[in-house]
Amino acid sequence: MKIAIIGTRGIPNHYGGFEQITEQLATGLVEKGHNVTVYNSHNHPNGARSWKGVTIQHCYDPEHLLGTAGQFVYDLNCIRHARKNSFDVWLFMGYTSSSVWHPFFSKNSIIVSNMDGMEWKRTKYSKTVQRFLKYAENLAVNHSHFHVADSPAVKDYLDKKYSINAKFIPYGAVLPSASEEETLRQYNLAKDDYFLLMARMEPENNVEMILEGFSTSNCKEKFLVIGKIENRFGKHLRQKYASDDRVKFIGGIFDQKVVHALRANAQLYFHGHSVGGTNPSLLEAMASGSLIAAHDNVFNKAVLGDDAFYFDCTAGVKALLEKSVCHEKKTFTLHNTEKIRQQYSWNKIIDAYENYFFECSQSEKNESYVSSKRWAYK
Repeated sequence: MKIAIIGTRGIPNHYGGFEQITEQLATGLVEKGHNVTVYNSHNHPNGARSWKGVTIQHCYDPEHLLGTAGQFVYDLNCIRHARKNSFDVWLFMGYTSSSVWHPFFSKNSIIVSNMDGMEWKRTKYSKTVQRFLKYAENLAVNHSHFHVADSPAVKDYLDKKYSINAKFIPYGAVLPSASEEETLRQYNLAKDDYFLLMARMEPENNVEMILEGFSTSNCKEKFLVIGKIENRFGKHLRQKYASDDRVKFIGGIFDQKVVHALRANAQLYFHGHSVGGTNPSLLEAMASGSLIAAHDNVFNKAVLGDDAFYFDCTAGVKALLEKSVCHEKKTFTLHNTEKIRQQYSWNKIIDAYENYFFECSQSEKNESYVSSKRWAYK
């Protein structure tokens, strides 16, 4: 099949979750014999026209000039280019800045949208933006032939609200090799002598709740925060906790070996994400063998089950930090790494997408299905 993947900043991953799954999915599908094109921002560090067998199509991206509005221009540029090519499948990673351009979607390709995780719930957005995101979600459902949900909770929401049958396909993760102690020495750390979180600096990731719980605790260990802090909220956090020399903001890290070593050797890894589906960084922490404390919500519990500690407030974070939880580490981590092996391996995820594309193609060949379903959701 000839497949286009649209909606990310590009591969290899230098940004986040959709870029990570695109990197794994695109290369995996190429290894299976498919022709895959990934649309990259012209600002992406990889300027080559191919990467590991994947065709890279660079499109002009004015986000650095226009801010958020630039994302809409970038997606339009990708869509206009893709419609000139005979792709069997367009896979959209998200819908925020692409679904408004549905009049430009190809009428000769199967449109599949990964619906992400209820973006309109994110507290960083104003009421006006949240209303737009609901509208964009509706457009994405109505103008895609098929839909992917990365969490059972997201699938349940989409199916009930729009009377569709979204396909549940989660993210994946790699079980890495043993971590290197040299990485700890680089950061002046020792095993189990620090706490860690890794997230974008956004309110709904509960970074402030976690750090506030830590700052009020009597812990003597360091607390490492991995993530870019150049945005307004990141600058606020850095300023707020500047006087606490235990809190270390170390910026974004995209060397997966380094990130794995830091996760694997932390005493406790905090995952504060509260909006969205199956979060890639959570799966990667599980794969690293981290002992995890997660925000108490349906998305995290669907993945972790009973194999984590949970918190929902600053006091809950403080209580976890001040009690001994290490005795649970062996059981929890063994269970979580087995989940990665059995449910969230990239091979299984790539197989699931490939099979779904074939199912979609067969459905499209049935003219009665096409006439009843295409553009039919109102």
